[in-house]
Amino acid sequence: MGFIKRLGWYLLGLSVGLIFLVFFLKKKSDETGVSFCYLPNCRVLKDIRSKPLFSSLNPKDTLYFNGLDDNMKNMLLNGSIDFGKSDTKSKPCKTYYILHQNNHVAVEVKNCPESAILQESYLLK
Repeated sequence: MGFIKRLGWYLLGLSVGLIFLVFFLKKKSDETGVSFCYLPNCRVLKDIRSKPLFSSLNPKDTLYFNGLDDNMKNMLLNGSIDFGKSDTKSKPCKTYYILHQNNHVAVEVKNCPESAILQESYLLK
């Protein structure tokens, strides 16, 4: 069997295997809710979403992710963190400045080991 024929069979098997993996791994990740966050922005937002969120105005009220309004949910899902304004070195709670481009809103969240605390919200112009 010539090299070209072997290369053709190899590429055919590789493409079928990749298609198989894409369909089954995508379905598996959708069922289990697995997401792949490797960038710092995604990792911090995922960490904040995984904790109970308290408001600094009324610390006894817990704002769970499902109970938040749509704007806040969208900000914690698709927002971008301004690491220049954020205080990532403080201990034990780090302060992050999260921007939402569409609504021109920004919030300041203190990310503690056990919970996240909503400090301030700003309306940007």
